[in-house]
Amino acid sequence: MAILKNPLTWIIAGILLLLLSIFGIALFISISLGGENQFDSGLSGEGAGGTAEVSAEVLRYEPLIRKYAEENGMGEYVRLIMALIQQESGGRHLYVMQSAESIGLPPGAITDPEYSIQIGVKYFADVMKQAKGDIHLALQAYNMGNGFIGYALERGGYSKEVAIEFSEIMAAKNGWSRYGDIHYVEHVLRYYEGGNGGKVVVGDGSQSFDVEEVHHIMKGFLGRPYVWGGRTPAAGGFDCSGLLEYAFAQVGVDMYGTAQSHYDKTVPVPEDQIKPGDLVFFSTYKPGASHVGMYVGDGQFINANGSNGTSYSSVQEWKNIYPFLGFRRIQ
Repeated sequence: MAILKNPLTWIIAGILLLLLSIFGIALFISISLGGENQFDSGLSGEGAGGTAEVSAEVLRYEPLIRKYAEENGMGEYVRLIMALIQQESGGRHLYVMQSAESIGLPPGAITDPEYSIQIGVKYFADVMKQAKGDIHLALQAYNMGNGFIGYALERGGYSKEVAIEFSEIMAAKNGWSRYGDIHYVEHVLRYYEGGNGGKVVVGDGSQSFDVEEVHHIMKGFLGRPYVWGGRTPAAGGFDCSGLLEYAFAQVGVDMYGTAQSHYDKTVPVPEDQIKPGDLVFFSTYKPGASHVGMYVGDGQFINANGSNGTSYSSVQEWKNIYPFLGFRRIQ
């Protein structure tokens, strides 16, 4: 009792409590904001639904992401959500998933990382369901709002052109200079491999080259701009035949030349017998083969085009726009 009545005892206790409080606040800030001195950056994680190339600041949130993803029936999309977070905040801000608007709050209103992830994952699950599992459509809707989904579906689904149209309409409606990020899909998918955006392509061994290796080379340039005459990375981008010429050259296959040259070097394949690695041809700005890409399965082909640069495209959508010259195979 005498000790408790001693003023010096209370002073010392107060100082200790103050020091503990300061330490706790510093620790919280350190964990919340991250930094190179706490974590190594550039880590990758493999798991259901693909591989995410994300920073350690994002990777540390994986347990929380997985928890809320599984609660919302989105367990297979954990890595895609991590890629989304890499784009949104890099894991360096308390407002981790930046989706306060989805629950009627102003931007930046959520400052608790776990709550931000909880709300963000639920919102992503909602737009994925509305988009019927279309990753491209869901990602763009996460950025522009779920109103984009109905707008896009009425126009044949997601495309960069549709995103631009919607952005311009909403910007004009709100009196803003711009609305959303029209490149959001590519920005997220550059951190992700798997699903529809960073497709995993598996050859059956029947092609005359390593399909997976050629695809791996091509998808390394996803998001690069279209450059007329571009035939190497040094050009800053590729044109359609240049992308194929470069990728195939890396595995010892000579595909030098234009789309028409590629057409002439290959043999036709019936559409009911196509497989990843076959080439797909269209006539765009002139008669004959003027556009080429490589089929990767699921109705998609990888190509360099004037609208989206190096990207994945729908064979059917292109058929609706340009004369289709068929699938052909390298011998």
